[in-house]
Amino acid sequence: MATSISVVKVTYLTMLIMCITLGQMTQAVELCGKIDATLVPCVEYLSRNEHIIPQSCCDGVKNLNAGAKSKEDRQSVCNCIRRMTKNLRGLKPDKLAKLPEQCGVKLPYKLSPSMDCTE
Repeated sequence: MATSISVVKVTYLTMLIMCITLGQMTQAVELCGKIDATLVPCVEYLSRNEHIIPQSCCDGVKNLNAGAKSKEDRQSVCNCIRRMTKNLRGLKPDKLAKLPEQCGVKLPYKLSPSMDCTE
């Protein structure tokens, strides 16, 4: 009898952990989707020979920076940007690195496809 109660408790705990983890993963996917959409105006500039940054790109960078208030927020945004830039064909890393400065934004990390998001 005690064994079956223990099995039920372990099963319940496992299910609870899975639900929490799945919820966090869903939130991360939703956040990255929103960040990707915010930075869509930057794609042409970052991956082609465009020389002028669209104002909508800088607006997106500024909005993301303003919305990332906590360390956890900044890390989440950083991880989403890193994932996005790794998948961006034709990315010009030098343009990506200079983007915040050219948009008048100070970030606690340098933008690159391999940036460290632990800070």
